[in-house]
Amino acid sequence: MTAPVQKTDAEWKAILAEKGAEPSAFEVTRHAATERPFTGKYEAHWEDGSYHCICCGAKLFESATKFDAGCGWPSFSQEAVPGAIKNVVDRSHGMVRTENVCANCGAHLGHVFPDGPTETGLRYCMNSASLDFQKR
Repeated sequence: MTAPVQKTDAEWKAILAEKGAEPSAFEVTRHAATERPFTGKYEAHWEDGSYHCICCGAKLFESATKFDAGCGWPSFSQEAVPGAIKNVVDRSHGMVRTENVCANCGAHLGHVFPDGPTETGLRYCMNSASLDFQKR
């Protein structure tokens, strides 16, 4: 996927360092790594506000759509802005899943599953390391 915002690895590392991102943020966002469950700073975070891409700042989710899925990662029922997230077929690890990437910069965010408890039926299962929170 070619995203509108393109940078070198060195530029992404500098941006993430400047933002004080988690140490794993570069590997998660630029190389599709996954943080361990129940370790991310936003997994049990319930403040009012919005979640943005840690790399480019694009708005991804509203706190009102966050729910406790019990999976160990922050989970949301829908994206904040239609088209903010792109879906990509992920055939890694011997399974087929739907990967979510930031439509603006291509950062790996997590995966979406069709087992959510809300009216959307979706569970956007995100890595905390790929998110930045803005309190309302």
